[in-house]
Amino acid sequence: MLAGPFCTALLADVGAEVIKIEPPGGGDDSRHFAPRRGGEGGYFMLLNRGKKSVTLNLKSPRARELLYELVRKSDVFVENYRPGVAARLGVDYERLKAINPRLVYASISGFGQEGPLAQRPSYDIIAQAMSGLMSITGTPEGPPTRSGESLGDLVTGTYAAWGIMVALAARDRTGQGQHVDIAMLDSLFSYLVTAMAQYLYAGVEPRRIGNRHPMSTPYDTYRAKDGHAVIAVANEPMFRRFAAAIGRAELVEDERFSIDEERTRNEPALRAIIETWTAERSVAEIVAVLDAAGVPAGPIWSVGEIAESAHVRARGLLTELEHPTAGRITLMRGPVRFSATPTCIPSPPPLLGEHTGRVLGELAGLDAEALAVLRVEGAI
Repeated sequence: MLAGPFCTALLADVGAEVIKIEPPGGGDDSRHFAPRRGGEGGYFMLLNRGKKSVTLNLKSPRARELLYELVRKSDVFVENYRPGVAARLGVDYERLKAINPRLVYASISGFGQEGPLAQRPSYDIIAQAMSGLMSITGTPEGPPTRSGESLGDLVTGTYAAWGIMVALAARDRTGQGQHVDIAMLDSLFSYLVTAMAQYLYAGVEPRRIGNRHPMSTPYDTYRAKDGHAVIAVANEPMFRRFAAAIGRAELVEDERFSIDEERTRNEPALRAIIETWTAERSVAEIVAVLDAAGVPAGPIWSVGEIAESAHVRARGLLTELEHPTAGRITLMRGPVRFSATPTCIPSPPPLLGEHTGRVLGELAGLDAEALAVLRVEGAI
């Protein structure tokens, strides 16, 4: 419902023709998630921009044959099932490779296609829990905490898009497709670079420390007169600028704060000094002073504040268009900008089965009479 659709949305953003195969009747489960507009779930619309919807009942032999016809003319096949399900449906890699040896076949799952955990079901929170991420997220006195967004799915979908592009580049050299295996657990684990640096090279088991950075200080949220500001200082020249900006230039001569390692060891003492300065100022004042000094600092924006910000508008991260039942809708767009390969203005997310007739007509050569028979049979 998320990793696979996110992967293919990223590909659609740069011009891929993405044909989403859905079961007749209800379609993708996320079509029915609240909130809804015009009968379509907002979650579904954000993830399925720029795609075509074809309904195929893969339990029907005739529908599977139609899928094989699509595979013959496709570059990439993406499936997001638990290992074994694709084989039961007759759409596993070996089956489709025999039809199209140039096919890049991407399998997205919780734990991968092989290994001791491969057969276990997973959702994002399971991957976050078992990857180590939850163990280091949250405050020391609180419980392990899930990230506020489904990072396990989204990171995996991003890696899947990257893996597909690598496989396509390899195919350009060899003429052969391949199977790309992407697991949620693997993907999240690969992001733990700071934690693994501690574990592998310092023999330290990382722990929850709130918003602090485990190796750099000051790098945290700090109390302001009207909320909290984020300050991030990650090297010695920056700390000198920071100390001068808050009127405490002498801090660089204090042995407790002379280098990053000592500042981290003496973090409570440094925090007390910093918050005597920040607590007397608003977030906007703190950010303005530190920005002028070349020290990274920022407010904590809500989702609404970032969505409505001038930056999001200027970067084109949201776009509006007309949907046939939902009316005027806003969609997200991929964040990567190219100098010579512009991203596409997305078409509206498809209605269920909206493109079944057109796609099967163009790619499988079916006429209106044949399509009518297939509908009666329940294959489409």
